[in-house]
Amino acid sequence: MEGSGDNSSPGFTPLVVLELASDTKEEAIQWLLNRIEDSQQNGGAELLVKQLGPGVSAEEKENPNIFLVGSSRQRLLSGAEDVGLFKEFSDGSMRAFTCANKHNFRDFKGDGDSFFSMAECQYIVKHELDTLRAKDETHVPGHSQVKLYPGKSIIRRLQSKGILIQMFPLHEKEELKRLCFSWYKKVKFTFQPLDDIRHYFGEGQAFYFGFLEYFTFALLPMALIGLPYYLFDWEDYDKYVVFAVFNLVWCTVILELWKRCSASLAYRWGTLSRKRAFEEPRPGFHGILGFNPVTGREEPLYPTAKRHLRIYLVSLPFVLLCLYMSLYVMMIYFRMEGWALSIHSEEPTFWTEILLYIPSVIYAVVIEIMNLLYRYAAEFLTEWENHRLESSYQNHLVLKVLVFNFFNCFASLFYIAFIMHDMALLRQSLATLLLTSQILNQFMEAFLPYWLQRRRNKKMIHKLKRRRTLEDKELPLEEQVRLEASMSTYLGTFDDYLEQFLLFGYVSLFSCVYPLAAVLVVLNNITEVYSDAFKMCRVFKRPFSDPAANIGVWQLAFEAMSVIAVVTNFALIGMSPQVRAYFPESETHLILWTVAIEHGLLAFKFILCFLIPDVPKYIQIKLARLEFESLEALKKKVNW
Repeated sequence: MEGSGDNSSPGFTPLVVLELASDTKEEAIQWLLNRIEDSQQNGGAELLVKQLGPGVSAEEKENPNIFLVGSSRQRLLSGAEDVGLFKEFSDGSMRAFTCANKHNFRDFKGDGDSFFSMAECQYIVKHELDTLRAKDETHVPGHSQVKLYPGKSIIRRLQSKGILIQMFPLHEKEELKRLCFSWYKKVKFTFQPLDDIRHYFGEGQAFYFGFLEYFTFALLPMALIGLPYYLFDWEDYDKYVVFAVFNLVWCTVILELWKRCSASLAYRWGTLSRKRAFEEPRPGFHGILGFNPVTGREEPLYPTAKRHLRIYLVSLPFVLLCLYMSLYVMMIYFRMEGWALSIHSEEPTFWTEILLYIPSVIYAVVIEIMNLLYRYAAEFLTEWENHRLESSYQNHLVLKVLVFNFFNCFASLFYIAFIMHDMALLRQSLATLLLTSQILNQFMEAFLPYWLQRRRNKKMIHKLKRRRTLEDKELPLEEQVRLEASMSTYLGTFDDYLEQFLLFGYVSLFSCVYPLAAVLVVLNNITEVYSDAFKMCRVFKRPFSDPAANIGVWQLAFEAMSVIAVVTNFALIGMSPQVRAYFPESETHLILWTVAIEHGLLAFKFILCFLIPDVPKYIQIKLARLEFESLEALKKKVNW
C-alpha cells in the first residue's frame, strides 16, 4: 500500500485518522482501542492503532486523543474479500477478489504489498470499523450516560454523542499533487482524468464528475440552438414551438446514452457486477441483535411494520406540511410581484424597472434557504426511520428532498405558465431564479468553505499557509494529520447531484420560453468542474471511497424529470397561438388532441428507451462469458 508511513514505526502505514474528544475518559479510549485491535472472532476489527505524537510546533491546547489506524497486509486481503472488492483478473476481466485465487489476479505480486490502492485500503478499514457493534456492554466505559445495547454500531454511537469527533482517511501528497495538475491546475479543453479521480477518490466521486462532464457536453447542442433564438426574435412562437419539440427528443436521448456511458465506466472499474453483491446493514441501523435468515450472520433486527408506521404517520405528514408552507410562501411572492407591477405601471422609471426583478430575487433566496432547512429535517427523519440498508436510506432521503425541492423551485413557474398564462413573467421568473440560484451555489460551494476554513483556524494560520504549498513542502506526518483534521468535511455528492437535477429541470421544462437557460447552465457547469475539483483536493478532507455501479437513484430522478418535461413542453406547445388557430371554436378539442399526442410522444419515449440498450453489446458479451466460465468452474469443482 502506498502512503506516508510513520517514521517511528517503519512497518505501520497510517490509513485512517480517529479523533476523540479531548475530555474522553482513559478507560473509554482503552476500551475502543481494544475493540479495534481485538480479533474478529472476539468481535473486534483486528486492525492496528497508534497514537499520534505531538507536532513540531506542539501547542498546549492540541488534542492528544488522535489515533492512526492501519492494517496488516493479510487483514486487508481478507477484508477485500469481505466487502466484495472487484479487481482485474489475469484474463483482463473484472472479478470479485478472493484470497484463494489471489495469485490469479493481475498486478498481484509477492505478498500483494501494492495490490490495493490507498483509497481501497481506507475503504476496507472504514468497513471494518463501521461493523464494530456492541455486544454485552450497557454503556461506554467511563461515560455512563452513553448507553449501549446489543447490535448498536459503536462508531456511530460515539459520533452521535460527541466522543468521536471525526474519522477520515489521509491524503497521499505525491499522488494528490499529480491529480491536481492533471485535473484543474491548467485550463484545457479535454476530458477530465476520470480514471485518476476514481483511483484516488473512488467510483462514487468519479461517477459524479463523469456525469457532470457528460451533462455539460450534452447541453452544447441545446445552447448552440438556444443562443441564436435568444438573439434573433426568439419571442416568435413558431420558433418557440420548434424549440419545445427539440426539448422532447433531447431530454430522452441524452439520458439513454448516459446509461450506456455509465455501464462502460462501471465495467472498466469493476463495479458493474458488484451491485448484485449482498448488502450489509448500514452503520446507523440499530435493533435487537439476532441472526440474518439469509446469511446466518449476527446483526441487528428491526420490525418492518414499525418502520412503516414512522414513515406514514410522521414523515409523510411532515413532508405535506412543508409543501403547504412552500405554497404559502409562493403566494406571498405573487403578491409582491403584483405590488411591484402596480408601482411600475403608475410611474414607469429606471428604478421601478429594477424593482420588477426584486420580488423574484428575494423569492429565489428564500427558496434556497427553505431547501437547506428542509434538507436537515429530511436527514433527521430518514435517520429516525432506521433503514437497514444504505441504498434504502438514500432512496427515502432522495425522495423526500426531491419532492420538496421540485415543488419549491418549480411550482411558481407552473403556476405562471398554466394558470396565469403570462409568458413574459415566466421568462423573467425563470431567468431570475436560475441566475440567483447559480450565484448562490457558486458562493456557497467555491468561496464560503475556504473562507470558513480560515476563520475557524485562526490559531493555525501558519499551517494554512503551508497548505497552499503542500505539494512543494514536505510536512511531518504529525503536522499533516493535524492540518487535515482542521479541514472541512466533505458531505458527499448528494448536493452536487441535486444541483444538477434542478438545473436539468430548468433547461428541460421551460427553456423553450427562455432559450438562454442552456447557455447559462453550460457556463455554470464549466466553473463547477474546476471549483469542485479545487474543493476536493484543497479545501475538504479526503472522503472515503464509495464503490458505485452508476449514479444510483439519481438516474431514476432525472428520468422522472424527463417525463414531466415531455408533458410540460407539449402543454406549452398546445398553448401557442399557432396551435390554437387550428381549434378556433372548441377548446375541448384542443385539450383532447394535445393530451392524445402527448401520450403518443410518451409512448414513443418509452419505446426509444427500450430500443437503446442500457449496456453496450460488447460488455453484455463479456459479462455473459464471465458467467459461463464461473458456472463451468463450479461444475468442475463439484465433479472433483
